[in-house]
Amino acid sequence: MAWQLRRYRIREGAMDAWIEEWSRHIRPLRERLGFQVVGAWTAGVNEFVWILRYEGPKTWAEADAAYYSSPERKAIEPNPARHVEATEELMMSPVVPPSS
Repeated sequence: MAWQLRRYRIREGAMDAWIEEWSRHIRPLRERLGFQVVGAWTAGVNEFVWILRYEGPKTWAEADAAYYSSPERKAIEPNPARHVEATEELMMSPVVPPSS
């Protein structure tokens, strides 16, 4: 099982649009491709943080590449990434078992 924390700095004034597009396009597609969205939060005015989990037959890198190369992801227009100024991605390992 793999876990990833993603932290995005969203362009000023774009948080509402980002959350709407993330909710409508990104989250459902990630889930269809085998990822679990553990949670998503805002931190301050322009920070968006979310945690993904993947437990499947592929490695994280393979599953992530499949997401970005999928026809569904390529078809999202306009690209939601236009709202993101900077990203930070951290692979994580649990110290205590996650609660169900």
